[in-house]
Amino acid sequence: MKRFCRLLRNLTLTLPLALLVAAMIQHYQPPDPAVAFPGGEIAIGVDGSFPPFASDDGGKLRGLDIDLGLALAREIGAPARFLSISYHGLYDSLISGQVDLLISALRIEPARRDDVRYSQPYYDNGLLLASEPGAALDAEALDGQRIAYEYASSADSQIRAWERAGAQIEKLPYELPVHALDALRYGQADGALTDATAFRLYARTQEAWRPGTAYVTQDPYAIAVRRDRAEAWKLVERALSALKDSGELARIIDEWL
Repeated sequence: MKRFCRLLRNLTLTLPLALLVAAMIQHYQPPDPAVAFPGGEIAIGVDGSFPPFASDDGGKLRGLDIDLGLALAREIGAPARFLSISYHGLYDSLISGQVDLLISALRIEPARRDDVRYSQPYYDNGLLLASEPGAALDAEALDGQRIAYEYASSADSQIRAWERAGAQIEKLPYELPVHALDALRYGQADGALTDATAFRLYARTQEAWRPGTAYVTQDPYAIAVRRDRAEAWKLVERALSALKDSGELARIIDEWL
């Protein structure tokens, strides 16, 4: 009898918790793709003139953002349809309902948050400080270092910020980021400051060259969904997390950059 009473007491204590957990699981069930995307497909807006993220290859869109959109659609369980839209028309196409999502190397713009929900970032195009292996540079201690960079770029702005903070840098401005990276590779500079995309594209052409790198700034790219499309946004977030966890997102990035 005592054993029965103890069992009954335990059930009395655990049953409400079990019911609560079951209710939470039911509450957090993923949205139905058919409800989130009532058109039966995911219409994705992309600027098709921005390789390697998207480019028009004889009428067929190719690039990192295209492969990401396809993988995202597979994860969600709905077909993807891409619309090539000029960069300046992307947000208008989203707000008007012409497309469901924007996947187009978009920076997160706080001023648009009244109309748009952004996903978690899927790529960081921040500035990288590259240096030769075994000679890592400290962004906080660049006095006397020869730093190559692209003139009139975000790297140029960062160099000037370091100078305003008191750093005594030997500046080596170049016309293009590849020239700045050439200077580092040929030993004419101690470091090169470029955005992550420029560095990765250059490094692909120099397989035997393995410089050290460190992010100096962040410039995250994210997917945009109209703010009133909360169910679609939830599906995008879940799918993007799954692609990160499985390594598929990293594979897509490595394929193009």
